[in-house]
Amino acid sequence: MYENLKKQLFALKSNRIFEFAVIAVIIISALEIGAKTYDLPGFLNTALLGLDWFITVFFVVEISIRFIADHDKKNFFKNGWNVFDTLVVVVSLIPINDSELALLARLVRIFRVLRMISIIPELRTLITSLLKALPQMGYVVLLMFIIFYIYAAVGSYLFADINPFLWENIAVSMLTLFRVMTFEDWTDVQYETMEVYPWSWIFYMTFIFLTAFAFLNMVIGIVVNVMDKESQAEAEELRRQLEEEQGPEPTMRELQDEIRELKTLLQGQHAQVSQHSARETSE
Repeated sequence: MYENLKKQLFALKSNRIFEFAVIAVIIISALEIGAKTYDLPGFLNTALLGLDWFITVFFVVEISIRFIADHDKKNFFKNGWNVFDTLVVVVSLIPINDSELALLARLVRIFRVLRMISIIPELRTLITSLLKALPQMGYVVLLMFIIFYIYAAVGSYLFADINPFLWENIAVSMLTLFRVMTFEDWTDVQYETMEVYPWSWIFYMTFIFLTAFAFLNMVIGIVVNVMDKESQAEAEELRRQLEEEQGPEPTMRELQDEIRELKTLLQGQHAQVSQHSARETSE
């Protein structure tokens, strides 16, 4: 009986309609959270409270279905997305009232929107790739910080007298350089220093080239490379699961052996038919 229930729940979990229903409830949950930020009449607040309980119960049922239908329950919570979903659902059971945990309950309900990532495989791949790319990006960020530090020190020494508000010390200079890197009115900063040092445009051009162009493109390249590897790994995992369910694909040698067996079988049947026809003719 349990195995039948497990198969039925697995089929339900894999059903596209069920997946769309979960996504729809997550979207409704996001809209409900946004609606609560407005001053609403009392009857709407009561309706939203009932909707919140419905969403909570739905998520409890959904995570229970996923757990029961999982073939390897021992490793269910080794998956980070399963742990995240379970924590969000469990903490969402905290009632929203005037208790000390009311703020925590409201904050966790906001994070229910993030469940969209765990439901949609493409979003899950993006986040997983980004997390795996962090160690490699760390070296790029470190190198970028060194460039920031050097240019901030130079800018503080040269331009502090021109505009102390922007170049007073190395910390303020780094904030100014961040403004330059993000192209936030950076030309105003450049033209101000060029009135005193006409050649200071070299300072800004080289900094922008190293940070906005070189280093940021390196970060993008790292993320894209990791995403490509992650996609290949998921495709390989999917192929392995299909092989486990359907068996491995036959090799060329196995196909040739099967063809020979079929040919031998057909030849034997043909010989039997010929013998039978010859016997009937002789009679």
